[in-house]
Amino acid sequence: MITYDARGLVEPDDTVPHVSERDGDRAVFDAKSLTTRQINLELRWLLYEEGVKDVTVLNPGAKHSLGVGILTRCRITFDGSLGYFGCGLIDGPEIQIKGRVGWSACENMMSGVVVIDGNAGSLTGAAIRGGDLVVKGRAGARSGIDQKGGTILVGGNAGMMTGFMLQRGRQIICGNVGGGLGDSMYDGALYVGGKVTSLGVDCVEAELTADDDEFLARKLRIYGIEPPGAFRKFVCGRKLWNYDNLEPAERKLVL
Repeated sequence: MITYDARGLVEPDDTVPHVSERDGDRAVFDAKSLTTRQINLELRWLLYEEGVKDVTVLNPGAKHSLGVGILTRCRITFDGSLGYFGCGLIDGPEIQIKGRVGWSACENMMSGVVVIDGNAGSLTGAAIRGGDLVVKGRAGARSGIDQKGGTILVGGNAGMMTGFMLQRGRQIICGNVGGGLGDSMYDGALYVGGKVTSLGVDCVEAELTADDDEFLARKLRIYGIEPPGAFRKFVCGRKLWNYDNLEPAERKLVL
């Protein structure tokens, strides 16, 4: 058991604060004076031990690593912004963030819904496997890097290398997107409503189908996002699927 950390890198105190106000299966607590560990301990105590299904966290203060590892169906509202690594490793919850988020929000998300009312930093939705991740503002670079499933929806612009190493799943970018879109993607689909600065290696444009149109309209309607004039679809060109069989000159073209 850790009792002392001279470097200040961990929070040894594992005491649940018990500061929530309860109303049936709902609870609310003010996180302004709590540490990251205390906030997460309070959340987990409410959800796993007290049977609470709807939790509101006031004044999260842009602290890092909040709401991580929640593996149950529930609703969580963060009334304010989060720092880095918010809501990662989740499976099932519906989360609303009434503010912004820093780098790597919702990494390794398995299922559920996360709606971010503001902007999101780089690496949003890294390696997610399922669920819906919605950013109503702008997103930084490398959104959905190594994405393995699920849907990422960005209401504004997205940065460079969006969809880098995309393996499966879909991303909807309603605004413009930076250079290197879909670089080294393996499967999945990218939909862009604005301008594309440049395509990454082995990313090519494809025709929109009726199924694509239905999917896009449905997702935008669910989350109340105004559709752009028209979308373009981008997929894997499949040149890298057989990289070992390429000639040396061809390998240089895709690296």
